[in-house]
Amino acid sequence: MSGQATRRRTPASVVGEARFPAGRTFRKWREKTCQGGTPELALEDKTIVCRDCGVEFIFTAGEQGFYLEKGLLNEPQRCPGCRTARRRERAAGNSREMTTVLCAMCGGEAVVPFVPRLDRPVYCSSCFEKVRSEVAS
Repeated sequence: MSGQATRRRTPASVVGEARFPAGRTFRKWREKTCQGGTPELALEDKTIVCRDCGVEFIFTAGEQGFYLEKGLLNEPQRCPGCRTARRRERAAGNSREMTTVLCAMCGGEAVVPFVPRLDRPVYCSSCFEKVRSEVAS
């Protein structure tokens, strides 16, 4: 998780300038407003520029209400397309680029999940276990 920003969460009743009375949520506010009640908070659509592709996208009032309800403090920084692509990349994050090398001990071919440095020996799985057991004892 190093390098990733963590999200701070606050109760939905106090988020920035948007303040709901105690015990109220966006859902209750929306129900009251849709039934002709007096709105306590007016959310309007915002246009935001995506930090990845630079395209403008609309942060709708409904999405803003969702963010308020969940206690999310920051507006989205990526358009829906870039958010989906980023999520997909993180889900497939376990696929690593493999490198084929020759084992420094037996000379056999080995596939490793890193690019070896010239100053360090690289072993196949069986030789690596032998070296590790020698070091441990």
